[in-house]
Amino acid sequence: MARRHDLVGLTVLAMLSVRASHPYELHRFIVETRKDYVTGLPRSLYHAVERLARDGLIVPVETSREGRRPERTVYEITEDGREELASRLRMLLERPEPDRRTLLAAVSLIGCLPAAEARRALRNRLAALEGLIAGAEAQARALLDGGLPEPLLLELDCDRALYAAEAEWVRGLIERLEAGELDWPGTVRTTLMERLLEGEPD
Repeated sequence: MARRHDLVGLTVLAMLSVRASHPYELHRFIVETRKDYVTGLPRSLYHAVERLARDGLIVPVETSREGRRPERTVYEITEDGREELASRLRMLLERPEPDRRTLLAAVSLIGCLPAAEARRALRNRLAALEGLIAGAEAQARALLDGGLPEPLLLELDCDRALYAAEAEWVRGLIERLEAGELDWPGTVRTTLMERLLEGEPD
């Protein structure tokens, strides 16, 4: 996982923006919703919670123990945490990177942004992708004209094709958002989390 983006911490902030929860609930929700870009569970999750609390992005609000269960601390997101969540999410949506797990994380949590901000970030990403595609095509032409055999340019062509496929997908997502085809207020996400937590085992 790209540590500099802290995808685990980003996911914790996103989940806590829905409702206050303890780490076990967050772990369960991440597993149930197949957020496979989150790796190293459960240790990475607990480390992320510690970092976020240390930085004042989340705060403990309640500690309880039920029966023979271990003691659990419930955390909630702070206003600084909400601002950090929106800032990180916009950055991941706007900037294409070689590690495409960052895009998976961003689109998985995109409902944490207002629809207008998400569309703007995606349009910025699309423009960046179009620039990368044009740059790759120009570089390939120059290298071919310089006498480099085409088989040695397959890596560059693969990159161009992947960026082109991503651009097509992003373009389609923007169109769906603009057409109002997605449930943007986050009701689906909230309902899913509540349903999963209601069924929490003893």
